[in-house]
Amino acid sequence: MLQILSPEGKVTDTKQMPQVDDATLKELMRKMVYTRVWDQRAISLNRQGRLGFYAPVAGQEACMIGSQSALSKEDFILPSYRDIPQIVWHGLPLYQAFLYSRGHFHGGQIPEGVNVLMPQIIIAAQITQAMGVALAFKKKNEKRIAITYIGDGGTSQGDFYEGLNFAGVYKVPAVFFVQNNRYAISTPFSKQTAAESIAAKAAAAGIKGVQIDGMDVLAVYEAVREARERALAGEGPTLIEALTFRYGPHTMAGDDPTRYRKQEEMTEWEQKDPLVRFRVYLESKNLWSKEEEDKVIEQAKAEINEAIKKADAQPKQKVTDLIDIMFEEKTPALQEQYDEYKQKEMN
Repeated sequence: MLQILSPEGKVTDTKQMPQVDDATLKELMRKMVYTRVWDQRAISLNRQGRLGFYAPVAGQEACMIGSQSALSKEDFILPSYRDIPQIVWHGLPLYQAFLYSRGHFHGGQIPEGVNVLMPQIIIAAQITQAMGVALAFKKKNEKRIAITYIGDGGTSQGDFYEGLNFAGVYKVPAVFFVQNNRYAISTPFSKQTAAESIAAKAAAAGIKGVQIDGMDVLAVYEAVREARERALAGEGPTLIEALTFRYGPHTMAGDDPTRYRKQEEMTEWEQKDPLVRFRVYLESKNLWSKEEEDKVIEQAKAEINEAIKKADAQPKQKVTDLIDIMFEEKTPALQEQYDEYKQKEMN
């Protein structure tokens, strides 16, 4: 397992330390702190009925921020429903992420030049899609990659194996990033597979597999950076298994993690918190302080409030809106429905 920072914030592998400047290190911390604040706020908004579907991310910030930060803006992200931070940091406006959670169509209208798809709800479907996107990049000789994310439970789906198999055959420039947080909702990892690890499954597809400490943002950054370089060099895709842990429920739709997790397990993983260990490391290098973190927290709160206000100000969607944007030209059946609902809206 690749680990660069121990839970105590000490460097354990100097050879694998990413060659990044101090400004990049501080930006990694800034994004993780911001994302933690955003996650807490989103949970509150969901409980107030002001957001719809939401999957908490606390504990997985190192996976999300470390991986996205190792990409180029030209690279393409295909997320699962928990991976909203990656696509926002890649360019999707935050207010649109809130609209997506509410089911508003404008939430999915991705701005020009933002290379993301909206979150995939069908488990593991993004694996085959990422393979296809990456294959297109290879055929067009474009120097960019596709990266997709999935949880450990998604690796039990057929699409996972099919996507990896094709990716290996065609040596596509892709990174398959598995956030192994130990539970597929309430199903523990031990009941999902008899394999020793998810990374080991890369061998069957003829691709490289690596296992990393997913609570270590530097290990995540370096693993994705290296996988990206391999992909661009024509050496094929990489399957990355990041060992991580989600502190909250699977989603806010009724899951109660206290029913299937023991308190001892929670305590153990809280001691490995990605923000805590990276904070200790940065403080040891005089690159971070409580004052700086407080500024990030206040900035995050202010920008999140503005994003919510902007989402609230968006006109409520109508049935005719959904019909109107479905196809470039409406089918006869859709035109009939459009006319019917338009008349109702006018009345």
